[in-house]
Amino acid sequence: MSEVNIGIVGCGAWGKNHVRIWSELGFLQVACDLDRKRLDALRAQYPSLETSADIEAVLAREDISAVVIATPAPTHATLALQALEAGKDVLVEKPMALTVAEGERLVETAQRLNRILMVGHVLEYHPAVKKLRQLISESALGRIRYIYSNRLNMGRIRTEENALWSFAPHDVAIMLRLMSNGPDQLACYGGAYVNHGVADVTMTNLRFPGNVCGHIFVSWLHPFKEHRFVVVGDKQMAVFDDTLAWPEKLALYPHRVDWVGGQLPVAHKAEAALQPLEEVEALRVECEEFAKCIVEREQPLTDGRSGLEVLRILAAAQDSLEHEGRTVKLSPEADRTSYYSHPTSIVEAGAEIGDNTRIWHHSHVRAGAKVGRDSVLGKNVFVAPHVHIGNGVKIQNNVSVYEGVELEDYVFCGPSMVFTNVINPRSEIERKQEFRRTLVKRGATLGANCTIVCGNNIGRYAFVAAGAVVTKDVPDYALVAGVPARWVGWVCECGERLNLIDGLQRCVACGKTYQQIGEPSGKHMTDAELVSVP
Repeated sequence: MSEVNIGIVGCGAWGKNHVRIWSELGFLQVACDLDRKRLDALRAQYPSLETSADIEAVLAREDISAVVIATPAPTHATLALQALEAGKDVLVEKPMALTVAEGERLVETAQRLNRILMVGHVLEYHPAVKKLRQLISESALGRIRYIYSNRLNMGRIRTEENALWSFAPHDVAIMLRLMSNGPDQLACYGGAYVNHGVADVTMTNLRFPGNVCGHIFVSWLHPFKEHRFVVVGDKQMAVFDDTLAWPEKLALYPHRVDWVGGQLPVAHKAEAALQPLEEVEALRVECEEFAKCIVEREQPLTDGRSGLEVLRILAAAQDSLEHEGRTVKLSPEADRTSYYSHPTSIVEAGAEIGDNTRIWHHSHVRAGAKVGRDSVLGKNVFVAPHVHIGNGVKIQNNVSVYEGVELEDYVFCGPSMVFTNVINPRSEIERKQEFRRTLVKRGATLGANCTIVCGNNIGRYAFVAAGAVVTKDVPDYALVAGVPARWVGWVCECGERLNLIDGLQRCVACGKTYQQIGEPSGKHMTDAELVSVP
């Protein structure tokens, strides 16, 4: 990675950790700070380290490819913008700015100049948070009910920013990452007890889609240190306690609640199961990610846009704090994705939903599922983990899309049609390792009450008639019907049945023309194929 030459601007309480890591990685060229005594101390510790008190000179150096900014929070936006405009890739510590407008300008500038902009949300690189993301994606915790964090200490009391802006960015970033979309609304309360106008303690309450609640409690006026992040699911509860030793940092509690006689809820506690984690420093992982992105010109996990999402939540919380905890409803721009989910539907944390998708009454999208943009999931639709659904897909009422099924763009699934994923199911025999893949290609239509037996693919713009049972692959543009389904004709991309005219298949509705290759038969649907011709 010879292209990675780092300059660090700001070598105080946190910046000195950057000096240590980048020195160990071998990429540090110069450390810059206005405090000359601090620079003297660094040179004593790192005799070969070049130091400077001139920020302008550091940014002007052609041998510096990237800059780490670890100065006080109010200077982040100005220095990051200066570095980007000097042609440097930038890793700026959290928060990236103190206003949304400043954050938006940083993101726009980085994009315009083709520079890497990374935000130092270091806990997103912690092995425990990475494991939490995996657990949620695999539905190991079940449906997420609520999520909270306590970040408390009796430590350094800031005067340049309040406890919300100093401590909460970490937990906002983690929550956004784990929940896959931002909150609908929030309210923030707090108090300034040491320095008038600078809150020492804040409590932020958030409401996410699917009626998932969260809270973030931060304070630097606390009798003891507590850094705890808790995710409560209906199967298990996860606790990340960063104050504990490595073997104990992440634990799962398989507690459960049973209803006795359907009327009385009874809690059952279980022993904690410690989760094995790689013992690696999160800051080192973050720095290695930045170096990799510099060389490969890739966007980092905590890029400028994700930092801007965090900034929007913080700004909304600050607005609430300044108005005595009033509820702030968040605009779609504050969400990771902008989609509609009916209040009775469930979209689990870890599911990815594209922009403008609509999810209607009593539908359930599991963690790990991916649904593209502009899609519609009707009433009582179920989407299993790891299912991929493309853009513009329409799934009508009472359809279950099981694991192993993939729907490409613009697929139509009629009401109550059926997918399967095991060829020989038995209730008493576990066959999850035997799921067969079913691929429904772009533009295909699956009629009402039809059944697609697993392991069979549906071709592009094919049309499966209502009530048909598909037991073989269906070619592109084929119209199939019956039990079992057989080829009965061809359909156009517009959905109209084609007519044989002058040796070609023509659509009288839209005028498109197709050529038939081979002779189709009802018994073997793949004896012929249809291709579009100019």
